[in-house]
Amino acid sequence: MHLTTEYKNDVRKALLNRRPNFGGTNAQFAKIYGLSGAIYSRLANGEIDRIISDSQWLQIGRELDINIRKSNWKIVKTKVYENIESSINFCKQYSTSMILVDDCGIGKTFCARNIIKSLKNAFYIDCSQAKSKQQFIKLFAKTLGIDNKGKYVDVKENLKYYLNQMDHPVIILDEAGDLEYTAFLELKELWNATDGFCGWFMMGADGLRSKIEKGINSKKVGFAEIFSRFSDEYIKLTPIGVADKKAFKYELLYQVAKINHTGSIPVETLVKQCLDKETTLRHLDTLIKISA
Repeated sequence: MHLTTEYKNDVRKALLNRRPNFGGTNAQFAKIYGLSGAIYSRLANGEIDRIISDSQWLQIGRELDINIRKSNWKIVKTKVYENIESSINFCKQYSTSMILVDDCGIGKTFCARNIIKSLKNAFYIDCSQAKSKQQFIKLFAKTLGIDNKGKYVDVKENLKYYLNQMDHPVIILDEAGDLEYTAFLELKELWNATDGFCGWFMMGADGLRSKIEKGINSKKVGFAEIFSRFSDEYIKLTPIGVADKKAFKYELLYQVAKINHTGSIPVETLVKQCLDKETTLRHLDTLIKISA
């Protein structure tokens, strides 16, 4: 695959735009993306030719959500977006913790990943990519720019220490229901070690709720403690009542479709198709692409 100069410049600009929101040094920031401090300095000075490999450009571009094929998809500040933004900001400001458990396909991940782009010391972790405790801690350390190549216990201790030195960090744990049991216990240890200094926002669908409740009901060590530390309740944005839920989803789908739809089919038709099939924003995205 040939990477264009335009793509490399897009990645470089996104990297530099992300830097002010990271509270550590340039070298630590560079390490998040697998770069040395010297290479980052060259990128910051405008160099792009022959300083990193194409595979590194692609890796950094993936982590910064840069798409080789330009996407015209626009961010819409729906009620879901505004509620998640408010919750993350609250967790960050007061170094507290919350759990959001809600339906698939309402835009939880998309919203969270975009919200943290404008927040200082806000970090997103996709737990589905790091299910075991070793993978989780190593990904966590890399996300914060900490060396994750040493002894496991040292990496974990450095991670706890570093979180306590940062200015109001907040950690978004997406797909948290995918974490293995031992990784959940590590999460409790991290929370205990950073109590009052770090905000946490856990997200997932029904699988996360089932995992926690099953653990609590079976008196499995750690689950009751974790639930207690995450405010003893689940946040849910989608209403439970049939009529209220339908109205909520109609508004969500309509707002997103109205801003992003460019085809000739009426927005109401696309929204109705989604509601009739009880599908989500992902299906709406497909319909919009087809109609365009």
